[in-house]
Amino acid sequence: MQEEVNHKTIAFSINTTKMTARELKKAVSLFLKMGGFVAKKTKQRSYTGKQSLKKLMKQNTGLSNVEITNENIGSFKRIAKKYGIDYALQKDLTANETRYLVYFKGRDVDVMTQAFKEYTKMQMKSHEKPSVLEKLQENKADINHDVGKTIVKEKNQRLER
Repeated sequence: MQEEVNHKTIAFSINTTKMTARELKKAVSLFLKMGGFVAKKTKQRSYTGKQSLKKLMKQNTGLSNVEITNENIGSFKRIAKKYGIDYALQKDLTANETRYLVYFKGRDVDVMTQAFKEYTKMQMKSHEKPSVLEKLQENKADINHDVGKTIVKEKNQRLER
């Protein structure tokens, strides 16, 4: 059991006449500021969220892709961030209209299907609701019509008196 465990030690020296907690704290913070442990430097950084296709392929997992249109990218990014999906976007140059291919890790297929369920639900809900601008135009027309009637009434009343 002891042979399986590797012990790593780091040595640093401090020149002080009297060792206090403040001196120790200052030395440790300086050590960490200068780079800390060597193990951090050799560790590979794992990317999350949106990344390039090259970085996604370097993670040695099978890739899957889904095609989405240009107008849906913003809402897709929000949902992918919510579910913590690692993905890469690539523009499809062969199609006439702008389309994007979303590449994601093969192990994220279940998470991706759940994210797309939520995404389609959100899209259907937004299509059912009437546009806020259309409502505003209707209300504006109604108000202008009502204001016009009141002005005519006031002018007529003043003339009668």
